[in-house]
Amino acid sequence: MPKAPKNAPPDQHASEAGLAVTPDDVRVAAAAISSSVIVTECDQSQTLSEICGCHLWLKFENLQFTSTFKERGALNRLLALSPDERRRGVIAMSAGNHAQGVAYHAHRLGIPATIVMPIGTPMVKIENTRRHGAEIVISGKTLEEAAEFARAHGKAENLTMIHPYDDPYVIAGQGTIALEMLAAVPQLDTLVVPIGGGGLISGMAVAAKSLKPELQIIGVQAQLYPSMYNAIKGESLPMRGDTLAEGIAVKAPGRITTEIIRRLVDDIILVTEDQIERAVAMLIAIEKTVVEGAGAAGLAAVLAAPERFAGRNVGLVLTGGNIDTRLIASVLTRELAREGRLTQIAIDIVDRPGQLAAVSALLAEAGANIIEVSHQRTFSDLPAKGTLLEVVIETRDRVHLEDVMKRLGEAGYTAWLPGRR
Repeated sequence: MPKAPKNAPPDQHASEAGLAVTPDDVRVAAAAISSSVIVTECDQSQTLSEICGCHLWLKFENLQFTSTFKERGALNRLLALSPDERRRGVIAMSAGNHAQGVAYHAHRLGIPATIVMPIGTPMVKIENTRRHGAEIVISGKTLEEAAEFARAHGKAENLTMIHPYDDPYVIAGQGTIALEMLAAVPQLDTLVVPIGGGGLISGMAVAAKSLKPELQIIGVQAQLYPSMYNAIKGESLPMRGDTLAEGIAVKAPGRITTEIIRRLVDDIILVTEDQIERAVAMLIAIEKTVVEGAGAAGLAAVLAAPERFAGRNVGLVLTGGNIDTRLIASVLTRELAREGRLTQIAIDIVDRPGQLAAVSALLAEAGANIIEVSHQRTFSDLPAKGTLLEVVIETRDRVHLEDVMKRLGEAGYTAWLPGRR
């Protein structure tokens, strides 16, 4: 199809812009997958709306059978296979969520599936994928290296590649989320969508802009992996490190998705790891829903720039809930520390009987709950007759913590927060 002119307006419909995916493609996908994919709830969060200063609706794609939106695009692509392609089987590369979507629906449709996953993929995603009956191959330090292996192995074994994002059928399948959101909440004027390779936001943009051209679509990437941000804005920000949002840690965005995003997405925001962690913790604490880092990126963006969304009707996609329980525990504990509710205090005390009891009594009077206690006599720079008492305490908030520290000082103790002395 012909390319759209460079100055095509951002609200131009995909069918008019000459893009690889059209609104009709998304509607056809919606009909194709309707009997096998859940129409998840799209509910307003009163508490988060108050905190963020806007009207916030959450699309709970973490409640799909595989706990991820990815099964929409995977199923739509699998249904498009020829009988011969189904017989020979498929191969996919994925950091976890696409893998589960392909494995689950391939097994349900009787299609052999091989999934290539990069080293470091969360164990919960590996085990869930294996449970769906797929053959698992762990290869490559990054998604891109896994993709190279998958292409070579697929070609050798004559398997059909099910790409996680740069495929028109996959993009159209993901776009069905926008149809559901606008049907449930017609007044939405902004969608905030995580971006990895760009399949989700591309499909949603095609669908949403065709129904409501004035609607704003904002993409979100982890600051550690700003690949699409770089591609669209002409930047060269570095990509490195481990991110909590490993589901959107993509170094090379798709060719098809980049073109759609360039035409139809209004802006892309970067969020830090602290902001992602805070969003994950808030969704658990307030909405009582478990969301992985990538799935919480949209909320992280709204929390990071509330003035940008003030008063608007904002829709967020909670894209997945596949996160290790150990990681959840770490995120929640770290959030308690940020809020001043869980703190380690170091106290210089004289090494003689009764000192620990005195400190404990003072902390109890101040309303602090002692979680852990340890003495350090050898590995410290205190005098030989002194000892370092390290106490982990629970307080109501940062103001309460400051009051506890003040009382320790007034009682003659030298106390400090490790790393802040």
